[in-house]
Amino acid sequence: MFNKFIKITVLSVVAITTLHTAIAQGAIQQTKGDFEDKFRQLDEVLPTPNVYRNAAGEPGHAYWQQRVDYKIKATLDENKRRIDAVENITYHNNSPDTLKYLWLQLDQNIYRADSMASKTNTFGGIGNRGPATQSASDDKPAQLSLDALRRQHYVSDHELGYDIKAIKDKSGKKLHYVIVGTNMRIDLSQPLKSGKNVEFSLEYGFNIVEEDAVSARGGYEHFVDDKREGGNDIFLLAQWYPRLHAYTDYEAWTNKEFLGRGEFTLEFGDFDVEMTVPADHIVSSTGTLQNSSDVLTSTQRKRLKEAEKSERTVFIVTEEEALENEQEGTDKQKTWKFNAKNVRDFSWASSRKFMWDAKGVHQDSKEQPVVMAMSFYPKEGGDLWKKYSTESIVHTLEVYSRFSFAYPYPVAQSVNGPVGGMEYPMITFNGPRTELQKDGSRTYSQSEKRFLIGVVIHEIGHIYFPMTVNSDERQWTWMDEGINSFLDGVAGREWDSTIPWGVEPRDVVDYMKGSVQVPIMTQSDSVLKLGPNAYNKPAVALNILRETILGRELFDFAFKEYAQRWMFKRPTPSDFFRTMEEASGVDLDWFWRGWFYTTDHVDISLDSVYKLRMDTKDPDIDFDRERQVELDKPLSLTDERNSAEGKKQWVERFSDIKDFYDDNDRFTVTNKERNSYQKFLKELKPWERETFERAVKEDLNYYVLDFTNKGGLVMPIILELTFADGTKENQTIPAEIWRRSAKSVSKLIITDKDKELVGVTVDPRWETADVDVNNNHYPRQIIPSRIEAYKAKKSTSKVSRDIMQDIKTELKKDKEKSDDNSDDKTNTESDEQ
Repeated sequence: MFNKFIKITVLSVVAITTLHTAIAQGAIQQTKGDFEDKFRQLDEVLPTPNVYRNAAGEPGHAYWQQRVDYKIKATLDENKRRIDAVENITYHNNSPDTLKYLWLQLDQNIYRADSMASKTNTFGGIGNRGPATQSASDDKPAQLSLDALRRQHYVSDHELGYDIKAIKDKSGKKLHYVIVGTNMRIDLSQPLKSGKNVEFSLEYGFNIVEEDAVSARGGYEHFVDDKREGGNDIFLLAQWYPRLHAYTDYEAWTNKEFLGRGEFTLEFGDFDVEMTVPADHIVSSTGTLQNSSDVLTSTQRKRLKEAEKSERTVFIVTEEEALENEQEGTDKQKTWKFNAKNVRDFSWASSRKFMWDAKGVHQDSKEQPVVMAMSFYPKEGGDLWKKYSTESIVHTLEVYSRFSFAYPYPVAQSVNGPVGGMEYPMITFNGPRTELQKDGSRTYSQSEKRFLIGVVIHEIGHIYFPMTVNSDERQWTWMDEGINSFLDGVAGREWDSTIPWGVEPRDVVDYMKGSVQVPIMTQSDSVLKLGPNAYNKPAVALNILRETILGRELFDFAFKEYAQRWMFKRPTPSDFFRTMEEASGVDLDWFWRGWFYTTDHVDISLDSVYKLRMDTKDPDIDFDRERQVELDKPLSLTDERNSAEGKKQWVERFSDIKDFYDDNDRFTVTNKERNSYQKFLKELKPWERETFERAVKEDLNYYVLDFTNKGGLVMPIILELTFADGTKENQTIPAEIWRRSAKSVSKLIITDKDKELVGVTVDPRWETADVDVNNNHYPRQIIPSRIEAYKAKKSTSKVSRDIMQDIKTELKKDKEKSDDNSDDKTNTESDEQ
């Protein structure tokens, strides 16, 4: 049977090893016991489908979730910077279980000295913003930042955390409760059965933290230089009321303590909230304003109505009005009333400094045909906010709705304050601002402009994920931050593609090849580098899935299916993974496993390329080809130099010693070989001979490409083939090529006779996050990089100081110090710009 297989001989060997030789001959080498199945089905890891969450990744026929309704009356004491409130809660038990107690979140308790977050905060290390240590071998002292010292002082000088004054049931009877760090258990008077609800009330208060001092998700910011005596504040109220932990089908009570990084897991419900604030304050809030005639002027109400149909933003409170407002102050109060339907949280902002602009967004939705995009900001926001905040909201709604569902709420707001970026239903807090110059003007850098556009898109995007698609932030940060970063990258590039959005494959290669990382699926508080792990890497993964693996049509359909399936419900990672597979019709277990469950990286090396040619079996043709191969080999250096020196070979000097073999080399054809060839042809079946003769006639080029998976993460192999005639061709080999050998594979590439391959590049457009492009080319290429000349700086250690000279320095007066500091600041700002 051997003679019925067409032999392919090597014409030229570009690189050769024992393994490559074996592969070229068709043998797949696999070290015993070293096989790793990168395509093992993920169902072994994912939770078993059930009546609550089915195997297709959608809510099962018995899916349930709890519901919590809140009625809150709160008073903001501006002078004390304190909130006091009464909260009435109705808890609906839609689970099949009977509950004897409820768990609530007391997020403000994280600022207490006895909180788990405070007790477990480390000195230095990954994830800390302030302190830093030196290595044990370094003679420099350890360092403690002024920011860290400021936080310590503030926490020790203020009484922080919730002051729980009373908890009572509907009849007014006190309920027993136990506070455990940032959690509180309330014991019910009687067990709450399935399908029933319970009402209870809380009276509480807390001192609002200064955000700049403690680096919080909310708090106040003080403006000491405002003309009003005592200055002004902006208050951002978040995590400001005791709220129920989620009770779920997959974990029961999600009462893991709040440590600061892992965000929130909450239930949907209706809110009726009344905020009593200084009468000259403007309030931005989750929900819709119920008593506009009590808190807004007739002019403001008219402007707000005009904004619904305006093509450009309309100022509800103008800059001039805001400037006038912030100069005075009042002892009077007003109560703003807001109602929010079917939201998982509630936040608000209050200040006399706010300008307020708005624009109506009209969308194809019966439930919410008009959405009011609105921005609230002080004079410090300046033209930066006037131009870009509300417009960024509008753009976000257009793009995100295309990928998911029509925006489900009546308002979408961006509020400027001390928080860099945070999201809540219908409202977001965003930090970028202008810089006041000496001439009184306000300017902003390009980076600040990009920051504002990017953060508004990102935070407004969060109203879709996770404020509507209600994932568990405490467990899986990537399900909201990663998915949202992917979408804000889509929206961002549709805004201005020249802005770096951080979601291209090239943006994560340094992180993915680094040693300080954990799998994306790591619980939020244990992630080492939150930004790359929970934002960038999953965003890049989804970008690759859309652009390279599935294609836009399949991805967009599946992603929209996921969003609409889990709108106002609580998905888990398995629901996302299963929906994307089920709706796209593509097995993606290898992708989820590699990108989300491991720290493998992409590094596909093109090790060698063999050019092969079909043997014709005709000795008059094949032997001549083999002779030519020998002739094409480089001339021996010794023979070349002997010839140059005029040395004659022995057989040239004495011709009489020549014989038959001097005229006939080992490639001389005899009739014996010709007879064997004829016999071979006669023994072929008709179809075999037809196949063989066609292959010989076509005389195609056969190239074997050898690849090594150096990074461990299997991915499609994307090739750019360059031919001798100058043309190029792209080929994509699906990731499944690695299914039987995840470490090395070979691929046969066949081209027409006139398409001679001269170069191959793996991943030419950097689509797969390959961390090493040096091994992506064959033949190898010179990779451009940079080198910078530098001059060594003098050491400033204590030993090298010239104290004899420095002792002559005069002490500068306060004014001189101030001028020097001003110059230093100006130089720094200039450098940043």
